[in-house]
Amino acid sequence: MDIPISQLLAAAGTRALPVVDGITEDRFAEPTPCADYTVADLANHLYLVVVNFQVLAAKGSVDWTVPADYLHGDWRKQFAAEVDNLVTAWAAPDSEEGVSPGWGIASRTVGHMALLDLTLHAWDLARATGQSYEPAPEAVAEIGVFIDAMAPMARDNKVFGPEFPVPADAPAFARVLGAAGRNPDWKA
Repeated sequence: MDIPISQLLAAAGTRALPVVDGITEDRFAEPTPCADYTVADLANHLYLVVVNFQVLAAKGSVDWTVPADYLHGDWRKQFAAEVDNLVTAWAAPDSEEGVSPGWGIASRTVGHMALLDLTLHAWDLARATGQSYEPAPEAVAEIGVFIDAMAPMARDNKVFGPEFPVPADAPAFARVLGAAGRNPDWKA
């Protein structure tokens, strides 16, 4: 039986929250493994991901072009609340059923996209800010299968960079990172 997306997001969120809590403003301008993003840019993007995928769980439509500006006030605490809202949204009946109206893809696939972003961007932010990060094993197992199917399309749409070669016997998360165009050994 498939693990519910909400359960996977809860596990990934538990691992991502300490990373977000550990981001200090003096690191905002530093580079990340996502070449076009600084730490502030990526933290804002991750926040937008968490908010928008709540709407997508309810079969709504979102605008990804809206500038994300969440890093003010008690944004870390609010981010944690939004992660809880994300988990709740994906726990709703029928959130994983059917097709996403705006994207025309299976709703469970949309949930996998949220899981992938939450997991990868937590790693990106941890690397960029010198923090440790160990992804949730169940999330890695789930996105490991998902990324094999979605990576070519993600590369075509410039969501991922070119595949980064990693050994076939590398740990599962290193293979996920490589498939997503990231060097598992990236350092700031």
